[in-house]
Amino acid sequence: MGALQVAIVTLFPELFGPFLETSFVGRARSGGQLQVHLEALRQHGLGKHRTVDDTPYGGGAGMVMRADCVVAAIEAAEAALGARTTRVLLTPQGRRLDQAGAAELAARPALTFVCGRYEGFDERVRAFVDAELSLGDFVLTGGEIPAMAVLEAVVRLLPGVLGNPESATRETFAAACDGLLEHAQYTRPPEFRGLGVPEVLLSGDHAKIRAYRQQDALDRTRARRPELLAAGGRRRE
Repeated sequence: MGALQVAIVTLFPELFGPFLETSFVGRARSGGQLQVHLEALRQHGLGKHRTVDDTPYGGGAGMVMRADCVVAAIEAAEAALGARTTRVLLTPQGRRLDQAGAAELAARPALTFVCGRYEGFDERVRAFVDAELSLGDFVLTGGEIPAMAVLEAVVRLLPGVLGNPESATRETFAAACDGLLEHAQYTRPPEFRGLGVPEVLLSGDHAKIRAYRQQDALDRTRARRPELLAAGGRRRE
């Protein structure tokens, strides 16, 4: 499997510098699993000031990102990668990203993340993208932070990026864990300010530890995120 190719269309490419050099994302780039191209949206602006937004037809507050500028940037980003990508619009109106969605993106050979600003995109931009994603039911000033979050969620699923491949399969929301929250984790010291570690985890009995963790994951999910059970997580009494 070749490197995942990712283009990011943004008004602020400088925001991505440290992020792309750090932790798993930086490791994936240096290890050849990830290739990233930053496409500066301002380069596709119009006139002396490289304007990429305009007032909305019909009136209203704020400015709207022009379809011609955004689509030109998407097409230029794909030309730089040399590939037709899965084009993803980062918008609060999109589908909320989940672990299954991150896995779907990780399986694609090339992605373009389009970061919005101002009051959003001209509606016609949506005719030129393949998907719309949101981090949740809240609004940010721009799409750069969502793009970073989505990219990190995707990159850590690429083969060879995590030191232990099981890390991505035995965690919260993972299919191998039935989509439940992960069980509680403990490490040294065995006692901290009156708080101890469950004895079963110190027993060395792997069958009992496995059963304890499965039950803890179920109890934790039922208490904190019961909708995950209704959505298909394993029910166990």
